[in-house]
Amino acid sequence: MSTRRARHPFRALRHWNYRLYFIGQLISLSGTWMQTIAQNWLVYRLTGSPAGLGIMNGLSILPLFPLALFGGSLADRFPRRWVILITQSLMMFQAFLLAWLTWSGYVQVWHVWGMAMLLAAFQMLDVPARQAFVVEMVGEEDLGNAIALNSSLFNFARIIGPSLAGLVVATLGEAMAFFLNGVSFLAVIAGLLAMRLPGSTARRVRAGSASDPLAGLARIRADATLWGLVSMVGVSAFLSMPYTVLLPVFARTSLWGSAAPVVGHLCGWVAESRWGEVLLSCAQPEAVAYGLMMGAVGIGAVAGALLAAAYGDTGRRGRMLTWGNLGFPLALLGFSLSRSFPLALAFLILSGMAFVWQNALANTLIQVNVEDAVRGRVMGVYTLAFQMMMRLGGLQAGLMASALGAPAAVALGAAASLGYMLWAHRRYPQIRSLP
Repeated sequence: MSTRRARHPFRALRHWNYRLYFIGQLISLSGTWMQTIAQNWLVYRLTGSPAGLGIMNGLSILPLFPLALFGGSLADRFPRRWVILITQSLMMFQAFLLAWLTWSGYVQVWHVWGMAMLLAAFQMLDVPARQAFVVEMVGEEDLGNAIALNSSLFNFARIIGPSLAGLVVATLGEAMAFFLNGVSFLAVIAGLLAMRLPGSTARRVRAGSASDPLAGLARIRADATLWGLVSMVGVSAFLSMPYTVLLPVFARTSLWGSAAPVVGHLCGWVAESRWGEVLLSCAQPEAVAYGLMMGAVGIGAVAGALLAAAYGDTGRRGRMLTWGNLGFPLALLGFSLSRSFPLALAFLILSGMAFVWQNALANTLIQVNVEDAVRGRVMGVYTLAFQMMMRLGGLQAGLMASALGAPAAVALGAAASLGYMLWAHRRYPQIRSLP
C-alpha cells in the first residue's frame, strides 16, 4: 500500500531562523515587485515603445555571467548570511537612488536602464547565497518544503507588490514605489541580524576549494539529469517568461478596451471612499490594469507553491515538474489569444501556477542532488541560466512585439517553448520519475 500523502505545507516555518527569513522576505519582495512594476511602467512611459522594455532587459544581461558564477563562489567561501546582508543593503541603496532621480525630475530612460543593470549585478551576488542559505535554516529534511514556501512567499509578494504598485504609480508616481521598496529592505536586514545560527555554518569549505567558479558548471555537465533540469529552466526563461515584460503593452493596447470598465469601477470605488482624493486620481489608469494582471499571476503562483509544498515531498516532484513544463506555455498561448480582460486574468492565474511547479520543483531537485560544498556554485549556474535567459528573452520579446505586436510575440514564444518541453521530456525520461 502506498504511504505517499500530503505533508503539512508549512512545516519549515517551525524553524525560528526560517520564520524570520520568511517574514522579512515577504515584506522585501513585495517592495521589489512594486519597484519592478513601476520601473517597467516608467520606461514604457518615457519611450512609448515595447523596444524600450526589451533594451532594459538586454542591458541588464551584461553583469550576469561573471557575477553569477562569482556570487556562487562567495556563497561557498564566506558566511552566507553576511553575503546576503551586504547585497540586500546595496539593493536598498539602489532603490533610494532611483527614487531620488525620479522625484527630482532629472530621470531619463538611460538612468533607469543603468539602475536596472546595477540591480541585476547585486542580484547575481545575492540570489545564489539566498538559495544555498535555505539548508542552513531548515536542514535537509525540510529543504524541499522550504523551497516551495520560498516560491509561495515570492509569488504572494507578486500579488501584494503589483497591486499596490498599480495604485501607487497611478496616484503618487513611480518615485514613491521606488522609495517604498528601499524601506522594505529593512525588514529582511533586521531578520537576518536576529537569527541564531550555529558557528559550524560560518565556513563550510576551504577557501581554495571554493575559489573555482566553474566547479558548479562542471558538476552540472557531469550529470545528465541536472543538465536536463537546467536546460528546461533556461529555455522556459527565454521563450515563456518574457510575457511579464510585455504586460504593460497588453494593459495599454489589446486588453485595455475590456479592462477599462473594470479599472473604472475600481477607480470610482476608491475615489468615493474617504481616502479617494488623497490616494487615487487614476491619472494613469492603465497602470491599475497592469497591476491587476501581475496580481493574477501571483495568485496562481501562490496556489501552485502551496500545492508544491504539500505534495512536493511525496515522490511526485518529477511528475509535477512535467505538468508545469507543459502547462506554462499552454496557459500563455491562451492568454495571448484572449481579448477579454477577465479571461486573460484566468489564463494568467494558470500560468502563475504552472510556472511555480516548473521553477520551484526544478530548484528543489537540483539542490537535493548536489553536495553542500558545491551547492552555492551550482545555484550560481542555475541563477545565471534563469536570469540571463530571461533577460535575453525580454530583449527578443520586446523587439518582436515592436514588429509583430505583443500578442504574437507571446504566442510564438510559448509555442516554441512547448515544442522544446515535449522534446526534452523524451530526451530526459528519468526526470519524470524523480521522487
